Amino acid sequence: MNQKSIKDADIQGAKNLNEANFIGNDILITNMCDVPIPDGARRMNFILITLCTSGEARYTVDTQEQTVRKNDVIIISERHVVADYKSSPDIDGICIIMSVKFFYETISNVGDISVMFLFSKNHPVVSLTQNEADTFKSYFYMLKDKLADMQNHFRRELARTLMLAMFYEMSNVIYRVQQNNSRRHTRADVIFTRFLHLVEENFKRERRVGWYAEQLCITPKYLSETVKSVSRRTPNEWIDRYVTFELRIQLRNFTKSIKEIAIDMNFPNQSFLGKYFKEHVGMSPSEYRKS
Repeated sequence: MNQKSIKDADIQGAKNLNEANFIGNDILITNMCDVPIPDGARRMNFILITLCTSGEARYTVDTQEQTVRKNDVIIISERHVVADYKSSPDIDGICIIMSVKFFYETISNVGDISVMFLFSKNHPVVSLTQNEADTFKSYFYMLKDKLADMQNHFRRELARTLMLAMFYEMSNVIYRVQQNNSRRHTRADVIFTRFLHLVEENFKRERRVGWYAEQLCITPKYLSETVKSVSRRTPNEWIDRYVTFELRIQLRNFTKSIKEIAIDMNFPNQSFLGKYFKEHVGMSPSEYRKS
């Protein structure tokens, strides 16, 4: 895939779609059939959740081919590249597009996010039972109605609540799939899972790849190669994900000063935290608090 041919896809551009309902650049919902077929590769600058209700589509995510059919749910997170899209004439479904910021706000109280990451890696397309699909459709349509209700003062909060309920429903689907999944885990899978659990428990005080490799009794080079082969991300990228996720949550807690957050997250000082946050999120901590 030619890197120069990859274009960015954002929520702002999706607002022009027919029948699209949205709240600012936070969340948008529309019909799958109203989304034009991409003319090339697109890098997602948002999180996409789609329920296919009819037809079939094929596409690649980071060069890996995927197929989606009726009652399949597609989950594509930010930074992934979607390309080579082809679909049957009767393709249809419902698409939800969320900003990364809105997503983090919604799941701020949901624990064990490593399970979500692992599941998404191994199951980019999830087949639902008819009952599960009907449940998801009811959430989709309720969400669409709330987004369209411009007079509702609390429609953003209602959208977050409905999305959180959908995530819990998805967690139930994940549990079912995992119970029925007999795929043998490779040594690389085991190392990656153990690495994520270690990061989840220690990221506030330890951000050195070498430290995690030492805990796993392997070399930093082997850890880096293994994590990259399994997840397509480096250990540092995973550590940064956990750190920025926690920083986003804590910055929404206005009872803590940025200096106190820096101490809690084991940064040398407030200035160092500010540089780190701006590098990874694109704005300063104070700007994020005001956004």
